[in-house]
Amino acid sequence: MFYDLALAYDPDQRKCDLVLADDCDLLIDETPVPAMLLSIGLDRRAAPDDPLPEGRTQFLAPVSFSERRGCAGDALDPAGQMTGSRLWLLDRAKATETTRQLTEYWLEEALSWAEPETGEPAEIEVGWLQTGATSILGYRAQVDDASLSLSRRVGA
Repeated sequence: MFYDLALAYDPDQRKCDLVLADDCDLLIDETPVPAMLLSIGLDRRAAPDDPLPEGRTQFLAPVSFSERRGCAGDALDPAGQMTGSRLWLLDRAKATETTRQLTEYWLEEALSWAEPETGEPAEIEVGWLQTGATSILGYRAQVDDASLSLSRRVGA
């Protein structure tokens, strides 16, 4: 069973916020939705061989702690597990099948906690909602009976 602070996602501003009750108390969500939103929305640290969106590599620019991003709390996890997704690496991606496959793989990676928690892996679907000058990649993730549908713009 899940017990997290309730989050509301605003698709127009593409951000989450905590949900307050009428008496200004924080609400508790008993679904996997807050965990899913954080897993997809937070930036996971890039792997050493991941090409960075800015086109910089260890050979073209000095390496800094922040250029590979990542959740600060990951440094405190004794098991070495990481939070978030590597979807931020698609900031300069083009509308290709490789981009769609990377999105699917990184969503599976981000939601890999679902199987140990629920006994079933997250169900993930990724597809192009619109292609052309402005392409839109849509994805749906489901854990237990909770489902999220999100999208992102991708360069042509």
